[in-house]
Amino acid sequence: MKNTIKFLIFSLLISSNSFGQFYATQNGEINFFSETPVENISATNKTVGAILNTATNELAISMKMTAFDFPNKLMQEHFNENYMESEKFPIGTFKGKIVEMIDYAKNGTFDVTAKGQLTLHGVTQARDLKGKLTIENQKINLICNFDIKLADHKIDVPKLVFAKIAEVISVKTKYALTPYLKK
Repeated sequence: MKNTIKFLIFSLLISSNSFGQFYATQNGEINFFSETPVENISATNKTVGAILNTATNELAISMKMTAFDFPNKLMQEHFNENYMESEKFPIGTFKGKIVEMIDYAKNGTFDVTAKGQLTLHGVTQARDLKGKLTIENQKINLICNFDIKLADHKIDVPKLVFAKIAEVISVKTKYALTPYLKK
């Protein structure tokens, strides 16, 4: 996962001339939930890389699709092989910028919007993601809840199992970011 953070930093640096303070995590968490009358599906990925450049408000997030853990291994296999095609599209990303101006030197909780590009299943969509950013003692916590329409990312659900998978998936994310120190 160290390579993920290095990649995220590199991606932020090439898009920016400013070298602000970087806050990062390799243990961000993404949960998703699909509710249907037939079956509920949930999964968690606790190895999501995220980095925030506080000088520019740029934010980058990267996750391995195969790192989602399901309560049922067959669901996990179907997710990776049939729906996300994780071998072909191994990484999901969000690259954007927090719109609001935040004074990162002050503790507090702020409503924020990250405007950027979400890439899943090889399809990139412009997204405005609303969340809460909390600063406390040089630590930044960022949470965000949003929905993803499978059709927006060309994720096909076979008609045979269509009743088991919702067309819109609920996503919850949380990141505990600390100052990034080069090793």
